[in-house]
Amino acid sequence: MSIDRLVTSGSFSLDGGTWEVDNNVWLVGSGDEVVIIDAAHDAAAILGAVADRRVTAIVCTHGHNDHIDAAAEVAAATGAPILLHPADQVLWEMHYGSDVPYVPLKDGQVIDAGEVALTVLHTPGHSPGAVCLHARELGVVFSGDTLFQGGPGATGRSYSSFETIIESIEDRLLTLPEETIVHTGHGDSTTIGAEAPHLGEWLHRGH
Repeated sequence: MSIDRLVTSGSFSLDGGTWEVDNNVWLVGSGDEVVIIDAAHDAAAILGAVADRRVTAIVCTHGHNDHIDAAAEVAAATGAPILLHPADQVLWEMHYGSDVPYVPLKDGQVIDAGEVALTVLHTPGHSPGAVCLHARELGVVFSGDTLFQGGPGATGRSYSSFETIIESIEDRLLTLPEETIVHTGHGDSTTIGAEAPHLGEWLHRGH
């Protein structure tokens, strides 16, 4: 059983602005097969990290272009389906139009990643279809851009809501065991226990 982190670099564009970003791409699986979480920016680097393993799914934690922009190329190379929550359809179409199909994710769905199960937690706020993936057996949650080291993901742009992301974090993430490791969409990992005490500060900061 392995969790591999690959950092790729590219740009994020929304609301007429573009920013250079580094993204975490997570590969979760066994020696034979792997699930890719957030195929960002660099298909060649991602395929290199996959090596000779079979890709069973490309899961998008949300539809912002910096998390999906290599998904179509990786899917074409591997034959793996792309999974996205349909509430992010509008964001998906901003990047891909209607040309690239995906399989709709739903809350509570379980994705098989080799020797581990990833449970989908719908955590809207950063975007309407944002999801986290909880690997209970490993004590790990992949949070996308919902929760970072130091607080919630950004909610200052279109299709996002501060109140909603706080509700998602409080109800879906802070209820996980405090030792749960949080592997984020950007930057360093953290734990539920490290972030939970700061909920009040985030609420104060957001208003």
